[in-house]
Amino acid sequence: MEINNTKVLVTGAGGFIASHLVEELLKRNCEVTAMVHYNSFNRWGWLDYFPGEMKEKLNVFSGDIRDPNGMREAMKGCEVVFHLAALIGIPYSYHSPDVYIDTNIKGTLNVLQAARQLNLKKIIHTSTSEVYGTARFVPITEEHPINPQSPYAASKAGADFLALTFFRSFNSPVIVVRPFNTYGPRQSARAIIPTIITQILAEKKEISLGSLTPTRDLNFVRDTALGFVKAAESETALGEVVNLGSNYEISIMDLVKKISGIMGKTIEIGRESSRLRPEKSEVERLWAENRKAKDLFGWSPGYTLDEGLRETIKWFSAEGNMQFYKPDIYNI
Repeated sequence: MEINNTKVLVTGAGGFIASHLVEELLKRNCEVTAMVHYNSFNRWGWLDYFPGEMKEKLNVFSGDIRDPNGMREAMKGCEVVFHLAALIGIPYSYHSPDVYIDTNIKGTLNVLQAARQLNLKKIIHTSTSEVYGTARFVPITEEHPINPQSPYAASKAGADFLALTFFRSFNSPVIVVRPFNTYGPRQSARAIIPTIITQILAEKKEISLGSLTPTRDLNFVRDTALGFVKAAESETALGEVVNLGSNYEISIMDLVKKISGIMGKTIEIGRESSRLRPEKSEVERLWAENRKAKDLFGWSPGYTLDEGLRETIKWFSAEGNMQFYKPDIYNI
C-alpha cells in the first residue's frame, strides 16, 4: 500500500524514534494521530518542540496503551498503526519488571485487539535486537534463537510472539520490525551515545561508563524511521520479522574513541559498577544481517556511522539542547 495521505496512528509518539517517524509521516502528508502518554501537564514529549506548523497538522491523543478502551478510541478511523510505545530502559527493568509486563505485553495486546476489531490494514509492531541476547552467530539473521537476558528483553519477546500469533490465529496484518541500536537527535541519556556526548559537552575529562567490550550495530534514527514506513508500504512482509540494522558492529571502546575524535576531545574513561549489567544479563555482541529488509521492502541504511554521529553531535551541541540532559546523573 502507499502510505502517503493515509490516516495513521503512532503510539509512543512523544518518544525518540516515534517522534522522528511522525516527522517522516507528516512529510508524506499522512493524517497522523499521535498517541502520547497521558499526564496532567498535557506534555507531549518531543512533539512539544516541533515547529508550530507541524504541530498544527497533528491530532494528539493523550492516553495509555494499557487501557483497551483508550486504544480503540485512538485508533478509530485509522488504516495503519505504528506501535512504538514501550518501557525501554534495561536497568529499570531489573527492579520494576511488573510494569514492563503490563506496558509491553498487555499494552501490545490492547493494540492488537483494537486493530483487529477496527479492521486496520497494517499493524507495524516494534521489536528490539535485545530479544536475541548475545549473538550465537553473526551476522544475526531473523532465524537466530530468541534468548532474552533482561526483564525488558523478555517483555519485548513476549510482545513479539503475541503479535505474530494474531497474524497466525486471526490473519491480522502484522509486521514485526526489529531495530538494532538506534541513535540520533533527541535520544535519552539511558543510551550509550548520548551518555558519551553529553559528558564530553559537559567538559568532563573523565567520562563514566559501564562495560567497554560489548559490540553494537548502530543505526541513525532517520534510517530507522524510514524502515518503519517501508514496512507499512510492503505487501510481502505480512507475518514476518524483519531486522533493521547496518550489518556492522563496533565495540563501546571504539565508539568512545570515534565520538571523542569527531568532537576533537581527549578524554579518559572511568568505569562505574552501577552502570554494569549483571554478568549473565549483558548482551556481549550484536551485529545484524539486514538482507531481509532489502529483499522484502527495499530498505537499507542511508547514513554511515560517521555521518550519523556528526549529525547527532551537531544536534546535542546546538544551543539549548543540553538543557534536556543531566550528565552528572546516571540515567537508567
